[in-house]
Formats: sequence, structure tokens, C-alpha cells
Amino acid sequence: MVNMKFKQKTDIFYSPTKIIFGSGSINDLPQEIESLGKKALIVTDSFIAKTETIKKIMKIMEAGGIEVGLYEGVLPEPPLESVDNGVKVAVDGGYDVIVGVGGGSSLDVAKGISIVTTNGGKVIDYVGMDQVPKAGLPKILIPTTAGTGSEVTRVFVVTDNSDNTKKVVYSLYCIADVALVDPLLSIGMPAAVAADTGMDALVHAIETYVAVSATEFSDPLAEKAISLIAKYLPIAVVKGDNAEARYYMALAATLAGLAFASGGLGAVHALSYPLGTEFHMSHGRSNAIMLPYVMEYNLPGNFEKYANISELMGEMTEDLSDADAAFKAVEAVKGLLTNVEIPQSLRDYGIKKEDLPKLVEGGMNQARLFVPNPRNLTKEDVKKIFAMAF
Repeated sequence: MVNMKFKQKTDIFYSPTKIIFGSGSINDLPQEIESLGKKALIVTDSFIAKTETIKKIMKIMEAGGIEVGLYEGVLPEPPLESVDNGVKVAVDGGYDVIVGVGGGSSLDVAKGISIVTTNGGKVIDYVGMDQVPKAGLPKILIPTTAGTGSEVTRVFVVTDNSDNTKKVVYSLYCIADVALVDPLLSIGMPAAVAADTGMDALVHAIETYVAVSATEFSDPLAEKAISLIAKYLPIAVVKGDNAEARYYMALAATLAGLAFASGGLGAVHALSYPLGTEFHMSHGRSNAIMLPYVMEYNLPGNFEKYANISELMGEMTEDLSDADAAFKAVEAVKGLLTNVEIPQSLRDYGIKKEDLPKLVEGGMNQARLFVPNPRNLTKEDVKKIFAMAF
């Protein structure tokens, strides 16, 4: 007889059709493209377009008989135009496969180009939840940083410069046909980028783990990502050619992306967005700064899981209450930020006290992200968090 007192819930797990993970796996790219189409457009930014990474990828594709084009119009915190301009290139060139290469911005723009090319209009037309009518062009997403997890999520973010806000597209059609993760592609990443993107992955894992929307699928993925990042991020930052550290950071970022794709995010992302739009800070850096302050505020919302985070990050919690152990998670994050040389005060970035009201308003504009957060927030709470961060 079924115990009806046990309240069951339905969990949903989203992931790409295929994930290829491993050092040297970039060599599998031609056969993956052939399974989807014949003419591929690489989507990336102008910096990566000039690197040996892109040259290597293009050579592999051409050697495999793939006709290749290059769109390098991706900008940081990509504006709507990064997508819409890329759509014109894709349509005019008759491309039938989109290959996103780079950090989160490039992968997000690749998703947008894929969708708008087949659905028409502008990317702004598809902002919101499940507003995309049909599938986009087939897409292969290849991260060169270990942080955003965009290669395995059903979402992308663009900036609307008309009102200086982030716009988000959620759709099953954002999910990659193939996520190809080759840790060796991140070997040349600068230390500061490794730090920012690695902390971005940690934010994804922690926010998902403590969220009220966490699932039975997201929890183990988040736990593994947290433990890997705590161990390997400092090494990846100070010894960029350490293949083991790059391997496990790439794995952690992908696991964290899979976790938050199904488990949701929270107030760290909400309060970090205005740092990007108002002060042009990278997404990873703004997330990193806000993480310990939001965690400290959130502790009463989930003492048990924050206590688990302490253990996952290597803190000694034996004989401590959950509340005391939970606070050690905040200290562990602050210690990690120090080790990877990320300043933790807004003042360190030229932000003035008179700028705080603007940040508060920007954070409140992202209040949708307060819903899965483990503790409710009012405008006064947001003011207090920014004051702590200042």
C-alpha cells in the first residue's frame, strides 16, 4: 500500500543530447558536424578568433572535409546585436550547423543565432520562458573556459542596452545537440580568467545546491563540482599548464552547469547582474564578489546544506552544530577568493557608496531569481547585502 503521507514531487533533468568529454576530444568534431550538416559557422569573439585554438579547430574541421565560416562578433556581456548580426551571417552564408567556441558569451550567442536563424525576427522576440516555437539550427558548443556551463544548459542571456538590463531566453531548443568539452582547450587561459570562470562554476554549484528548487539529480552533481573546484581551482590559477587541474576544472564546470540547468540559481546571480551592466565587470568576477555576502545572508535558510558545503570544501566540522558548520562555508569561500587573488570588496573595483542605490535597483529588477533562493529578500535586505559587500 502506498504511503500517501510521503509527499512526492516531480523532478526534471535537462541535458544535451550528447556530451563528449576528454582531453583531445576536439578531434571528434568533424564527425559530429557530419552527423548534423555540411557547412558550419564558428561563433566566437574577436580575441579567441586570433588564437591558436581557433586555428587548430578550423584545421581539424577543414581536414575532415567540413566547409567552415567564422563569425567573431561576440562581445562581453553580449548585447542583442551580437546575436542578430550573427543571424545575418548564418542566413547569408547558408550555414546549417552552428559551432560555438569560447566562454559563456560565445556559447550563449551561438544558441541565439541557432534559434533566430530558423524562427525569424530578432532575439528579443524570444525572451522569457518557452517562447521559441521550433528548433534552431543544429549546434555544437565547445567551451574554452571552465566556468559558465553554458554548453549544457537550456538558457542564454543577452544584454538589452536600451534599458541596460539582462534578458533571458529559456527553451529546450537552447540545448546543444553536442557539448564537446576538451580540457586541453583551456590550457592557455590567463590566470585572472581562470579565477573568474572557476568561481562562476562554484556559484552555479552552491546556488543550485541550496536552492528550494534543488532536485535529486542536481544535488550529487553540485556536490561533486564543489569539491573539485575547492581542490583544483587554486592550482589551475597559479599553474595554468597543469593538465590535471584543467581536466578537473573542466569537469566541475560541466557538472555545475548540468546541476543548475535543472536545479535553478538564486540571489547571487540577481545581485551580480547590475555589476555587469553598470560597471562592465565580467559575469564570473561579479558572481565571485557577491557569493560570500549572499551566502552569509542565506545561512538560516538551509543550515544543513551549507554545513555540507563546508565539508565538501575541506573544512573540519566535526562536533559542530549545523549552524556553526554552515558559517565555515562562508569562510572557506573567502579563503578560496584570497587564494585566487580576487578582491572581495566593491570598493576595490572603484565602486562608490553613492553607487549602491543603483546596484540595489538593478538587483531588484532580477527578483525572479529570489524565488528559488533559500531565504526571501526584501529591498532592505538587498541594501544590507550590498552594504556588506561595500
